[in-house]
Amino acid sequence: KEKEIKYTLSNTYSTLNLLTSKTKNVWFVCHGIGHLSRYFIRHFNELDSDENYIIAPQAQSKFYIAPKMKHIGACWLTKENTKKETNNVINYFNEIFANENIPSSCNLILLGFSQGVSVITRFIAKSGIKFNKLIVYAGKIPTELSKNDFKHIDNKSKVYLVYCANDLYIDEKTVNLEKKKAKNLFNNISTINFDIAHEINASIVNQLPV
Repeated sequence: KEKEIKYTLSNTYSTLNLLTSKTKNVWFVCHGIGHLSRYFIRHFNELDSDENYIIAPQAQSKFYIAPKMKHIGACWLTKENTKKETNNVINYFNEIFANENIPSSCNLILLGFSQGVSVITRFIAKSGIKFNKLIVYAGKIPTELSKNDFKHIDNKSKVYLVYCANDLYIDEKTVNLEKKKAKNLFNNISTINFDIAHEINASIVNQLPV
């Protein structure tokens, strides 16, 4: 018999640079499977440190990465108890935003890479958060989300779909399906293509819209 309890837990998140009166852009960036936030956030270290403040949440579920089982990675969600786990992630994200107290004068840029796309889009849908830019990078938007979930978004908010030409996980058919899905959910969509594999790095980040 499976039972359920509620308990309090804690989790870390990483930040890069300082949030000051000079800050123009606040990035909230969600890593993919196998990443840790403290390493993932390094991909953003070439952005202007005075104007950009980066927040990288950390997926709670950790695991050893095969085959050597030495390095540690993390995962946001699985098919097991997805709805409840999603609520846990959203509560965690809400606590980060409450703790950071981001000034309304800053542009908010939300980015999800790979599996990070699923949690950042669900967060937008369930929390009602507004943003200036959303970057959907090499990931899939959850199928259960509908246009109604994003009715709170300002028409001025921009959504960028980023795809990798040599991506082993997202083929051309999937890209076309994701583009169609995005058009049904958002306004103001642009597509960016990079001739790389399924990856993100500092040089690519420098080419993303700020």
